[in-house]
Amino acid sequence: MVDNFGPKYYLENESFSMQFMRRKGYSSMPTSHAHAFYELYYLRKGERVYFINGNVYTVKSGDIIVINPHDVHRTTSSSVPEFERILINFTHNFLEPGILSSDLPLLPFQHGSQLIRFPVKEQPNTEQLIFEMLRECKEKQAGHIFYVKALLTKLLIRMYRQSFQAPPENEHPMHEKISEIATYLHQHYLEELTLKKIAERFYISPSYLSRTFKKVTGFYFSEYVQAVRLREARRQLIESDEKVLTIAGNVGFHSIAHFNKTFKKMTGVSPIQFRKQNKHLSYEEQKSYLLNRDS
Repeated sequence: MVDNFGPKYYLENESFSMQFMRRKGYSSMPTSHAHAFYELYYLRKGERVYFINGNVYTVKSGDIIVINPHDVHRTTSSSVPEFERILINFTHNFLEPGILSSDLPLLPFQHGSQLIRFPVKEQPNTEQLIFEMLRECKEKQAGHIFYVKALLTKLLIRMYRQSFQAPPENEHPMHEKISEIATYLHQHYLEELTLKKIAERFYISPSYLSRTFKKVTGFYFSEYVQAVRLREARRQLIESDEKVLTIAGNVGFHSIAHFNKTFKKMTGVSPIQFRKQNKHLSYEEQKSYLLNRDS
């Protein structure tokens, strides 16, 4: 595997970063992960497979993956071993307040984390805009921070308009199946969810489902079920005054000790500590969090 990483450019105390990367050979993130900032993943060449919050996307040249803060995601190789990408990360505060408070709801991404595929005729203009942003970061001429903010805003508006179009269909049957299974787990997390039962329901052998689920999502099946339940627990801890014992039962845990242990393992704090730290935040501000792992 051969990697070519360009410099990583930071602006305004690391509230914005941008980096180009070229990679030859097959590669995958070791685990799914999440972070507290927005992410734009522009694929310039090649093809990648992305898993985001239960959905699997085949990303092609010219596509942009948009990721809201705290949404779990993972990227892996497709059958195409070489790719080039530009990664843009930024916080909510990086953009001008007047833009975010306007009638145009740019952030968080209204349709959730997803794949944006521009029409072929629009892709050159989109790439030119992204490379202009990269050039401003590199050259740092007078006003470059304001210029990058303006270019990023323009890109977000384009993406917002395109997000209302029908999403691209999934090309790999098993990727579609994994998305269906993940959606089912999100809808039925209170039920007894075993690998065997889900495999029978979706007409797949348990061993094949186990291997494919881990390969695509980065989670073992049982691990993902726990993560889905803890995601709901987290929402209830922020939005309600229910006792921790009650919330544990609400999300499918039959033992408070097991709930507390699992919650701390996956979030780093106990449920009570988490509530104290985040009670002042709305769930919209902490939207779609599953767990936070370093990439």
